[in-house]
Parts: sequence; C-alpha cells; structure tokens
Amino acid sequence: MIVRTVRDVEDTEADIRTENWRSKRIILAREKAGFSVHETTLYAGTVNEFWYANHIEAVFVYEGEGEITDHATGETHSLGPGSLYLLDDHDKHQVRPRTDMRTVCVFNPPVTGGEVHDENGVYPLVTEEE
Repeated sequence: MIVRTVRDVEDTEADIRTENWRSKRIILAREKAGFSVHETTLYAGTVNEFWYANHIEAVFVYEGEGEITDHATGETHSLGPGSLYLLDDHDKHQVRPRTDMRTVCVFNPPVTGGEVHDENGVYPLVTEEE
C-alpha cells in the first residue's frame, strides 16, 4: 500500500513548474500501478497547447474555471468544478483557464516524472528501467 500526500511531493523532483502550470506527480511509473496521478494547477489567463500522442489522459477539475478546445473538431467546452475530460483519442487540445484551475490528472501509460512537453505539446513515451 502506498499512502502519499501532495505535500509529500512538493519541492521535490516530482514537483514540476512552468510559466503556465505546476504539476505535482503523486504516483509515477516507478510505482508500477499502470497509471500515474498528478495534481496540476493551470494558471489563470494562460493558453496551453497539449497533445498526448503517446498517452491517454483523464482530467478532473475540482477548482476553478476555464475552457478546452478540441483541435480536430473545433468544439469548445466549459470547464469548472466537477468537470472531467478524457483524451481517449490522443486529442490535440487547448486549455484556457479563466481562473487558476486545480485538477487531478491520470495518465496511461504512466509518466516517469521526467518528461517535458516538446514543441507540439507531446510527452515522449519514456518507460521505467526494470
């Protein structure tokens, strides 16, 4: 059993910060759970381009408001507390938080924690060494 709090990962190598967001990676590939879990805060007024070409991601919004646009369809959806979006087709998307948006994100396959978005917003597929 693993019991861990967000505070346990704050200011460690699992606490990733950029200009647009902060991601506290609570469960990573090294735990061998088959998924990773992150608490991510997207900052108000930012524009975030993402495309998880190698991962499926589910995002649950528990605080804040914003919008997500699916680049393939052009559809825009409002996001707020209680919203969940599932990027089940490796969807290219843009997230625009109106306020700071706090989310819980689940990735499959799990991330290792060291991934960095490339110029297309893609995480490379990195696996844990056995």
